Amino acid sequence: MLSAKSLFQEIIGNDESFALFCSIAAGGESQGGWENARIAALVPQSERDLAPKITRHGADEDKHARIFNALMKKRGLAPVPVPRDTDYTMLLESDGIGLAHDRLNADEPLTVQDIVVYLAHSRVTEQRAAEQMEMLRRHFGDHPDLGRAVRMISNDEDDHLAYCHEELLRLARVGHGRAIQRTLRACALAEIRVHRDVSLAVMAHMGDILGWARARSAFLAAGIHAVYAWERLAGWRRMVSLEMPGRHDALGGPAVPAPESA
Repeated sequence: MLSAKSLFQEIIGNDESFALFCSIAAGGESQGGWENARIAALVPQSERDLAPKITRHGADEDKHARIFNALMKKRGLAPVPVPRDTDYTMLLESDGIGLAHDRLNADEPLTVQDIVVYLAHSRVTEQRAAEQMEMLRRHFGDHPDLGRAVRMISNDEDDHLAYCHEELLRLARVGHGRAIQRTLRACALAEIRVHRDVSLAVMAHMGDILGWARARSAFLAAGIHAVYAWERLAGWRRMVSLEMPGRHDALGGPAVPAPESA
């Protein structure tokens, strides 16, 4: 029976597909690290207390990239080029979600509205990351090669999501509630569409590597479209709700160093 666990077992069991998976993940995490570092450097004076947390967020993302690269190195593999149609962060930016790189490359301080956009974008994408890592943790948390990395990244993603909830609620209390909800909704609807497109692209590339039959690829694509239909109808709402997290001040301390070996 085809399941998320059996599908991922097949991907990690093949060197070529594993290298592609890790390269895609490492590329996205590295991009997130750069973005957070630039945002931390440009935080407006009124939000300077956020800068250390944004820096911590970026450091965690850089750590995750190193972990994925270490997983490849452990198997004697080198990173491979990331196909453009699997580049989640680039596709979100091209869809107008989050802060544009042109804005981050400039040296002008951000505005509070920019911080709202950053946190809303992060709240939506960290929801996806936390859910995906929880799935991997459930199935592979005890894996001899992947378990430690999966547990560490999953815990970080939960911290990131908690931080976004807490900071957005703080900004909502001082008058930004409508802007936050409007931005969250736009981000969520764009994210589920990009996630669908990236999922289809990743499965197509994996199918080519692993030699999947056309019927199997079609079945997987149908499943991805079904998930998108549910998310477009109602599932997106889980990405826009805000509640005080159980983990308070989740990014208030220093980043946990990455293990020297994944």
